[in-house]
Amino acid sequence: MSQVETHAFQAETREVLKLVIHSLYSHKEIFLRELISNASDACDKLRFEAVTDARLLGGDGDPAIELVVDAEARTLEIRDTGIGMSRQELIEHLGTIARSGTRAFMAQLSEAQKGDAQLIGQFGVGFYSAFIVADRVDVVSRRAGSDEAWRWSSDGSGEFTVEPAERAQRGSSVILHLKPEEDEFLQAWTLKSLVRRYSDHIAFPIRMAKPVEAKEGEEAAAPELETLNEAKALWTLPKSEIKDEDYQAFYKHISHDFADALAWTHNRVEGNQNFTSLLFVPERAPFDFQFDRDQRKGLKLYVKRVFIMDASEQMLPSYLRFVRGVVDSDDLPLNVSRELLQNNRQIEKLKSAVSRRVLDLLDRLAREDGAKYLKFWNAFGSVLKEGVSEDTANAERIAKLLRFASTKSAKSDELHALEDYVARMPAGQKAIYYLTADGWAAASNSPQLEALKARGIEVLLMHERIDEWMSGYLREFDGRPMKNIAKGELDLGDLPDAEEAKKQHEEASKAAAPLLEGLKSALGERVREVRVSQRLTESPSCLVLEEYDMALHLQRMMRAAGHDVPTPKPILEINPQHALLKRFEGESDGERREELALVLFEQAQLAEGAPLEDPAGFIRRVNRLLLAA
Repeated sequence: MSQVETHAFQAETREVLKLVIHSLYSHKEIFLRELISNASDACDKLRFEAVTDARLLGGDGDPAIELVVDAEARTLEIRDTGIGMSRQELIEHLGTIARSGTRAFMAQLSEAQKGDAQLIGQFGVGFYSAFIVADRVDVVSRRAGSDEAWRWSSDGSGEFTVEPAERAQRGSSVILHLKPEEDEFLQAWTLKSLVRRYSDHIAFPIRMAKPVEAKEGEEAAAPELETLNEAKALWTLPKSEIKDEDYQAFYKHISHDFADALAWTHNRVEGNQNFTSLLFVPERAPFDFQFDRDQRKGLKLYVKRVFIMDASEQMLPSYLRFVRGVVDSDDLPLNVSRELLQNNRQIEKLKSAVSRRVLDLLDRLAREDGAKYLKFWNAFGSVLKEGVSEDTANAERIAKLLRFASTKSAKSDELHALEDYVARMPAGQKAIYYLTADGWAAASNSPQLEALKARGIEVLLMHERIDEWMSGYLREFDGRPMKNIAKGELDLGDLPDAEEAKKQHEEASKAAAPLLEGLKSALGERVREVRVSQRLTESPSCLVLEEYDMALHLQRMMRAAGHDVPTPKPILEINPQHALLKRFEGESDGERREELALVLFEQAQLAEGAPLEDPAGFIRRVNRLLLAA
């Protein structure tokens, strides 16, 4: 009875394979970087598991990687002595792509069709890059601690087979049966140059046999293995010995990013804790970055150069989840379990120190290279905003890194720091004024800005979805309170005309008392209150909330997500000098008065960006009022 098992690829995996094989032909040599990186990860995992079970090492020596070329058979083998895989692991790891970003990967690739190999690796599809140059791939693997070996084989057409195999050592061999046009990857000098370019700083030796020529009449000697890479942990070297291109090559190795890092920081800390950190900020967010909040990777934890775990969750708060790099500690116990690691007091100190290093890097980038910092902000600014609530110890530092559009911005991407806003504040202005809205257009055209604009007072326009939530925690900056101009009473501080404006407002409110009462009667339970506005100079009406109410656009978003949120009634503020309000005052027909009141309320809703409950009714009311004018 045959022991060969045939399995079908998961549906999404078949689609990815088809796209990889037929679309990704630029920079096709990237496959070697990906397969060597996978081999390095396998060696790292072996060292980690061997910390608590030394028997896994057996008699196979230290973990290493070897490239084996067979010109006659036209195969290239990437062989490692790492952790290896069992039969079930081969099926699970190589037959499915268990990443939530897979669909985004395929959509991006199908849309581009540019052969953009930079996408490989960002979605966990690095292994499948082998099919760019191979028409068949075999994987022979033996799990450390097991006597069984298994062969996985596929031509990438939709199925793969798994069968028993022979392998003397633990680890895995990925055997590429190269396509006829891929002879260059059988050349030793090509492989050497690719290893030096992409994998020089892998922490395990990458070896390949030197060519040996037998003398006439003599048997060829056994080939001598040549180490192709430096095989040094880059972060342990003095900074003076490391070039920028070395840092960039290392970044690409650990991040699987084809682009360069935007910035990095390399530090050795000695004192109560001894550790080395090499931290990178990417230039752009991965396409599946939105899925990474709960399953974060990218920061590797080592103890005395022994890999322990992917430790983004333990080493960095969630709002810094974009950071890639390594942390190597001298102090943590090697036999620490994952559960103990999460609660270890030393880890908390280490996490705090690493977070400060990242904030130091961002602060330096913002001060020294504004253009680069804006690149970072456009990629990760909305994530950094989460830190205002998550990291209260560094809230002031994070606030200095925030960037917002304002009423001085001609477009949404013209951003300003809070420090710059404070420097421009006129004498007498006590608060930092801001407005949250659902989008740039709703924010920049809001009627609530009118009075402040008329006085030349700048207002920050916070138009991203996270801003309303974030502003609940950003209560002050540089000793000045943050004031949402769409909530509560508008306090103009000690501005030169503040007292006069307050007096005029009180007089206008007394004079408009019958008007306010009439509008409240017409609108009934739709509004909490109707009052004369200090905010309006041109528009007839706007909606305002109490100081601690949830913004209307956030209420809508929470309800759309299925949350049961309170629905406080808004306050309708009016401009009694506007023609529509004058018309309401002079209208004697009860039905028309009610229609005018509803139009004023619905206009305020539209200006705030809210959808109307009855758009058709609004249109009918406006049409009747226009015809009656």
